[in-house]
Amino acid sequence: MKNNPSFYTTFLSCLLLTLLFETACSSSAKSGYSDNKEQKDTQRKLPIALSSQLSKAADHYAALVTTAKKNNKIPRSVEEDGEMMWVHDGFDWTEGFFPGSLWYLYALTGDQKWKADAGFFQELIKEDRFYSNHDLGFVFNNSFGNGLRLTGQKSYEKVLVDAANTLLERYDPKVESIKSWDTDKGWQSERGWQYPVIIDNMMNLELLFEVSKLTGDPKYADIAIKHANTTLANHFRDDYSSYHVVDYDSLTGAVRKKERAQGAAHESSWARGQAWGLYGFTMCYRYTNNETYLEQAKNIASFILSNPEIKSNSIPFWDYDAPGIPNEPKDASAAAITASALIELSNYLEEGYLDSAKEMISTLSGSKYFAQNGANHHFLLMHSVGSIPHGAEIDKPLNYADYYYLESLFRLKNKGITAIDTAGHQN
Repeated sequence: MKNNPSFYTTFLSCLLLTLLFETACSSSAKSGYSDNKEQKDTQRKLPIALSSQLSKAADHYAALVTTAKKNNKIPRSVEEDGEMMWVHDGFDWTEGFFPGSLWYLYALTGDQKWKADAGFFQELIKEDRFYSNHDLGFVFNNSFGNGLRLTGQKSYEKVLVDAANTLLERYDPKVESIKSWDTDKGWQSERGWQYPVIIDNMMNLELLFEVSKLTGDPKYADIAIKHANTTLANHFRDDYSSYHVVDYDSLTGAVRKKERAQGAAHESSWARGQAWGLYGFTMCYRYTNNETYLEQAKNIASFILSNPEIKSNSIPFWDYDAPGIPNEPKDASAAAITASALIELSNYLEEGYLDSAKEMISTLSGSKYFAQNGANHHFLLMHSVGSIPHGAEIDKPLNYADYYYLESLFRLKNKGITAIDTAGHQN
């Protein structure tokens, strides 16, 4: 048998196959290959159809609407005990996001059901247009404002004008800014502030710009511009990261303090705050064509997109300077807001902003952040952060994360984009 030629042929063939197999395994090991699902999914870079994500979102929200109607309340998040968290009684800065998300579902699908549902839930907050709060823009521009833009319903105009007039009552010409929190009660009263203004307030200016267009009265836009200019002058560091809170002297308008409220430290960069600034100045450019605002948005975007975590994983930690990174919670809401802002910014500048936005949206659309049907109390996105310093809504769904995710899908669709892959490239 040893002299049989076929034996040697078979033996040599087996030896050759063994060597080839070992070489392949060695090459795989050197290249860092690991047989795990997450790496396989990343390597495949499967395209994500926006229509598929929209269909999933509609299924989630159909169930969420049913629960919300049964309780006649607007969903906000999930409680620590796992029960639904509804918007707070009286006034809640997040109460406009849920009807706003329903308006986006209507815009994306054309299904009249979402139009009716949006109208139903925004009626629950209608009287809050007279409640003195800096977040009236969030509440009413995202609900009644979207409704007006999509339907032309004239009765919505009065609601927006009323809300804008209430918001203007918080403006002080000495400070040239709209006051955020009242300091006579609650945790805000313990900080020694006189006239605190938060970066979030940039988001409420869109209501004022819109009402100037509706009424032909420039006073609303004038105050929005003054607020934006004051924020631009005082809220940003040399690297274009933002403080959360700037406190002003209520008599002279001079800056007293620059601090945190929801960030990790006074000098840290709270991720959602950076997103508010990027979105706000991009929006201000849309209404004013002021190149200073566009340049500011560009610089804020550079700060965000240069962060190592954004470069590698697209989703920021809740604070870009959180002390325990990489063992800190991620904030899907900050990513969704940032993505939506970058999509708009890509309309004005060719800086790769659209690709960055698509990478964020494709990551948010994956199984790590987008909930399975029937889970997450039917909210879309998982792993958002409300406020770690206040111990509130940590690693929870948030209605505003869903809102800006849907807004991003709407903005992508308006740009003619129908699908993206996990590298963020258009298909």
